Amino acid sequence: MVPAVDPVDRRRFEKLVADALDALPPELGHLMENVAVVVEDRHHSEDLLGLYEGVPLTEREDYGGLVMPDVITLYRRSLCEVAVDLEELVEEIIVTVVHEVAHHFGIDDDRLHSWGWA
Repeated sequence: MVPAVDPVDRRRFEKLVADALDALPPELGHLMENVAVVVEDRHHSEDLLGLYEGVPLTEREDYGGLVMPDVITLYRRSLCEVAVDLEELVEEIIVTVVHEVAHHFGIDDDRLHSWGWA
């Protein structure tokens, strides 16, 4: 088994997530609507690196008013465990951010896989 990266502290991990979001093309970022990105240590019941919870843009009809934001969660400890070094952790964070943002835009796992992102 490959050794994992020691868990990066929450503040540094959140900075790496922010960097990954900032690296998205600006035209894509401007299209993201009502989305919160959060960091948790682990998913409570599944072994996940990230999770999108919400209504994809392709499925929204009347999405105004007092609607709670969609949520993209990145799981810090889980991501650290799949990376062998900081460089790989950064790459895993980027891939996970792209994967979950794609779900926000209505792109499913099959399409992501066909593009090499899953």
